[in-house]
Amino acid sequence: MQIGDWAVLLTAATAAGWVDAVVGGGGLIILPTLFLVAPTIAPQTALGTNKLAALAGTGASVVTFARKVPLRWRVLLPAAGIAAVTAGMGAAAVSLIDRELFVPIVMVVLVSVAVFVTLRPSIGVTLATHPPTRRKFILTIALAAGLIGLYDGLLGPGTGTFLIITFATLLGTEFVRAAAMAKVINCGSNIGALIFFGATGHIIWALGAAMAVGNVAGAIVGSHMALRNGAGFVRIVLLVVVVGMVIRLGWQQFG
Repeated sequence: MQIGDWAVLLTAATAAGWVDAVVGGGGLIILPTLFLVAPTIAPQTALGTNKLAALAGTGASVVTFARKVPLRWRVLLPAAGIAAVTAGMGAAAVSLIDRELFVPIVMVVLVSVAVFVTLRPSIGVTLATHPPTRRKFILTIALAAGLIGLYDGLLGPGTGTFLIITFATLLGTEFVRAAAMAKVINCGSNIGALIFFGATGHIIWALGAAMAVGNVAGAIVGSHMALRNGAGFVRIVLLVVVVGMVIRLGWQQFG
């Protein structure tokens, strides 16, 4: 690759880190850019290289959020472990699944998310009047980690967004705390997928490490902005990113 190609990828990785830290969906910035700069790259290699950068950014977000947002680590860490296992399973199944079937399904889900968040302005902005029971909290976190972690290994983009919406809707968690919780679980799913892609030789380590630097920088800035500007800011960014993801996937599928 030329110097210009590296500059494009580092810029994309930084932007993806910012978006991912706030609402998720950074993969929809990095992956298309990888295919644009390196059109012959194998899908598994693109996913694996992206996971290396994403893990660094997600880890930086976890550290930044954890300093300001109280987190229930005894629940979230085991859930991250579940996400790591199911994401590894999803990564192993990438070559067996017709990815064309997933895009329309993901688009429908994303449109539903946008409509739901628009019609329910209080979701994620105010805390639930009646906090969930411990049992409901644990079950919701575990199921979300398992199912969305599997999706992260299979496809990836929007994982953080789906986690945030799940926590805000089912647990009544405001968006900033939901984003912090999502980053912990997303960190686990990134590790699981990365282990598989690394073991099967589907990571360009030098490129992934370079993009990781940009991703970390973007993630730190995004996390601080989410903490400083609050749930209302995250809600707006969430809607913009979801609409952007729908347009991008629609263009990819039907354009």
